[in-house]
Amino acid sequence: MEGGAFSQLQRDVRELLDADTDRGGVPVEFSQDAYGYTWLLARQPPDDVPALVNDLHAVNSLLQDGGFGPQLLCSLIGFQDPAGRSLALVYLYKRGTFYPFAPLPGAAEKRDNALELQMRALLGDDLRIEEDLSRWFPVWGAPGL
Repeated sequence: MEGGAFSQLQRDVRELLDADTDRGGVPVEFSQDAYGYTWLLARQPPDDVPALVNDLHAVNSLLQDGGFGPQLLCSLIGFQDPAGRSLALVYLYKRGTFYPFAPLPGAAEKRDNALELQMRALLGDDLRIEEDLSRWFPVWGAPGL
């Protein structure tokens, strides 16, 4: 996304999330990946996932209100265990569903399918999980993973 409207939206997101970093605000980073997608990265302490979800909702609302809703691909919440294994819960906007994404540590673009299926089983009663596994696309190189 480019142009003046998107630049203003970036300023609005920064104002919303990181303007108040002295009182617990979240620093925001914008980046672009090799595929041309723009990513926004906001980090929260591991014990404050609800605040991260609230931040995601607020940013998504700003994007939709700014006319960028059709360009939204996904949001993800990344986790890492003490051994360095990464896991993300990916939210697909257009489908209103979640799926787990678990890249294998140290492997070039390989997934931990067993962990993904285990997470699907664990979260299936709490989240609307994407049933079509072909829509569980990889998000290689996504910031925060």
